[in-house]
Amino acid sequence: MMPGLHNLKRLRDNADGAMLIETAIVAPLLLLLALGAYQVSSIVARQTELQNAAAEAAAIALAAAPDTVAKRTTVEQIIETSSGLAPEKVTLTAAYRCDNSQNYVTAPEQCASAEVVSSFVKITLNDTYTPLWAEFGVGSALEYNVTRYVQYQQDEV
Repeated sequence: MMPGLHNLKRLRDNADGAMLIETAIVAPLLLLLALGAYQVSSIVARQTELQNAAAEAAAIALAAAPDTVAKRTTVEQIIETSSGLAPEKVTLTAAYRCDNSQNYVTAPEQCASAEVVSSFVKITLNDTYTPLWAEFGVGSALEYNVTRYVQYQQDEV
C-alpha cells in the first residue's frame, strides 16, 4: 500500500480531532449570527424608543395645548430628556388645517376663507444609529425619522 493512502485511511478512521475542527469551523459563524441578532435587536429597540417618545409628546400636547413657542419648547425639552436625543434632533412646530383640507399650512392666516381652522403640533424626532457591521464597510448608518401631527384645537371662524 502506498504511504499516502495509508495516512489518509488512518486520518479518516481517527475521530480524536474532529470535534476541534468542527468547532473551529462553526464557532465563528455562530458568533457572527449572535452579533447580527444583537445589532438587529438594538435597531428595533431604538425605533421603539423613538415611537414611545413621540407618543409621550402627543400625550403632553393633548394635556396642555402647545399653542405658543414657549410651550412647544418645554415639550421639546421633556422629550429630549426622556429619549436622550440632542436638542437639534427634536422639533415641535405649529401646523394648521383649513376646513377639511388634507394639507397643512404654517400659519392660521393662510386659512382666511376657511370656516374651520384646526390647530396641530408637528412632532419630529430624528436619530442615527450606526450598526457594528457599518464600521467594517458593510452597509451604512441608519436614519430614523418619526413624525406625528397632533390636533389640539379646532376653531370655527
